Amino acid sequence: MFATAFERLLKKWKSYRHRFVPWVVVNLSKNEKTLRQVTERSKDKLVPDEEVSQKLLRLFRALFRSHGADHRELRAAHAHFIRQVTSEEDQCGGNPVSGDDAMLQCLGFCIDRKSSTLPFAGTGVFVTKGFVPKGATVAMYPGTVYQAYEPILLQSIGNQFIFRCIDGVLVDGNDKGISKMVFKSCSGRDRLGPFMMSDTSWLTATPLNPLAVGQYVNNCSNERPANVCYQEYDVPDSFPIELRQYLPNVNYSLHSQRRLRCVVLVSLRDIPAGEELFSNYYTIVH
Repeated sequence: MFATAFERLLKKWKSYRHRFVPWVVVNLSKNEKTLRQVTERSKDKLVPDEEVSQKLLRLFRALFRSHGADHRELRAAHAHFIRQVTSEEDQCGGNPVSGDDAMLQCLGFCIDRKSSTLPFAGTGVFVTKGFVPKGATVAMYPGTVYQAYEPILLQSIGNQFIFRCIDGVLVDGNDKGISKMVFKSCSGRDRLGPFMMSDTSWLTATPLNPLAVGQYVNNCSNERPANVCYQEYDVPDSFPIELRQYLPNVNYSLHSQRRLRCVVLVSLRDIPAGEELFSNYYTIVH
């Protein structure tokens, strides 16, 4: 009986370690290929923030157009925005489409969660259709955003989905338990009239924003090199209020003075359909 319990614990740990930051840190010297070195925080970006914004806006407009029939109150509140979206329909096709179809038409590829090819790694993320070019915004890391001084002790216990940004900001991408309750509470709190300021559907098996599965991208290894990397992205003030409902992040604090932090995953090279996504960590060198 003890042996069986130990085997279960060992199996859980082997899955847990692929996203467990302390384990990654301890093993950096053994896995130098898993690190991407940057000289300063501003140099972590492979593509400009403006390019990330353009890709997100293009996809979100297509999603908005597809789901617009279910948001009549919102449509009435901002009919001028609907006209703007309609005028841009030629970018992603004019007919309402599903999330995956919108992603394929607007970005040229689809991603989805499946069993990872890494032993004991659990769930991974794969390119299922199309082709990912180098420098593309491939996924987003969803979750509640905590500033470095904000409490996260209870949420962090047994939590393998906490991402730490260069400046100490934390993103809790766990879609279960207390983390799930915190996100839904903060999302409801931030609602502005008919407008949702964030997307809670990533907490389900069918997220409206198909990019919001980045927390399931496994860390690379020396045998499985990274094909994507993390890039911090602060949502600009000019981001349309009507499209914030597709952002899978929310600030923990109501009074945060900083722009909403999102973390996107950017492709390091061309990625064909059928390939699993593997990420690497960055480290600042002086």
